[in-house]
Amino acid sequence: MSHEPVVAIAGVTGAVGAEFIATMNRRGFPVRKLKALASARSAGKTVDFRGERIVIEELTEKSFEGVDIALFSAGSSTSWKFSPAAVRAGAVVIDNSSAFRMDPNVPLVIPEINAGRIREHKGIIAVPNCSAITALVPLWPIHRQNRIKRVILSTYQAASGGGAAVMQELVESTRAHLEGRAFQPKAIPHPYAFNLFSHNTAVDPETGYNDEETKVIKETRKIFEDDKIAIGVTCVRVPVLRAHCEAITFECEKLITEADVRAILANAPGVKIVDDRARNYFPMPIDASGQDDVLVGRIRKDLSDASGHSISMFVSADQLLKGAALNAIQIAELLPQRAMA
Repeated sequence: MSHEPVVAIAGVTGAVGAEFIATMNRRGFPVRKLKALASARSAGKTVDFRGERIVIEELTEKSFEGVDIALFSAGSSTSWKFSPAAVRAGAVVIDNSSAFRMDPNVPLVIPEINAGRIREHKGIIAVPNCSAITALVPLWPIHRQNRIKRVILSTYQAASGGGAAVMQELVESTRAHLEGRAFQPKAIPHPYAFNLFSHNTAVDPETGYNDEETKVIKETRKIFEDDKIAIGVTCVRVPVLRAHCEAITFECEKLITEADVRAILANAPGVKIVDDRARNYFPMPIDASGQDDVLVGRIRKDLSDASGHSISMFVSADQLLKGAALNAIQIAELLPQRAMA
């Protein structure tokens, strides 16, 4: 695509929608025209984009005429309903929901890992789950050199993963707690201030795993193209506004050392090592917020595995950026050379 694209954002009023705009601005992504789309209740409001006030339009099946790239972040049901219309209109959909991730005909893309899959799209490209992205960006370069057989992963997920309403609820409930006022949760099922709880997605009564955990397992296998990799996941929501953290222990087929991991990750795309034992300074959400890279630290031998095949580490990444908007814009940046005519 030689011309500057017409870009539509479906879900422009949400937390990720705002980051789509900020990320395009920061990275200088070329846009000939922006269409801001949201629900009927937001129609008529405006958003700022490069010095212009863009009037928000109601998202309908007729919203995509003349659109080249449609960025979706308005939930799975919205993606299911409107993405086909966008594709029929000639747009390439980059979808941030879970609607199409496990569809075998839809590429599930993290550009640092499988950018080549972009050219295989049939109109829709899926952005993986934010927890999967946070783990897989640093695990992939290791996996390429020494196949990872097994991963045990525990997440510490920020309010941003639940969207703007959950972020606001964390702020309001914390203020109420500090002021000694009662607060009734609305956006999430449990008290959030000074609390943490199992990720607020449905739990499978048979397996005991919630939807978030199941997504990480299935998406890892699809992205790595390895159905045999063993994965155990526990996803937890913590009272942090923005940026997820994860404790990861992985087992490789061959021997692996701390030095091996540091050498591999030192030049890995999308990774920044933050691992200062002397100062006890490691990845933190406060540092990861606003950064494009996944921060990696606490790199150490897994003492529970005497074979020398396992390493533990701790990572943090901005859920709204690399976990969502940035990953989508990176895909869009590759469309001219890989997928757009």
